[in-house]
Amino acid sequence: MSEDELYRRAAKRADEKIGFYKHLSSYIVVNVILIVLNFLTSPGEWWFYWITLFWGIGLLSHFLKTFVLGGKLEGNREEMIEREMEKMKK
Repeated sequence: MSEDELYRRAAKRADEKIGFYKHLSSYIVVNVILIVLNFLTSPGEWWFYWITLFWGIGLLSHFLKTFVLGGKLEGNREEMIEREMEKMKK
């Protein structure tokens, strides 16, 4: 495998890992907003947990695809790319 191909694959893996953390961040922020909104608009009727549950299932599948089937996350993008390239060289 050429160095260029190795770099492209490693960059793709690093981008997948970064994408998961962006997904996790938006999940947390949006669900906190939904909980507050639900509490303020209809405190006796809890509807936010349906969104949290089903989006959480999607987030879990994203996690499994990225980390369980793909490896660990540590460091910034360039460090991830270098680690992925080292793994692929072996």
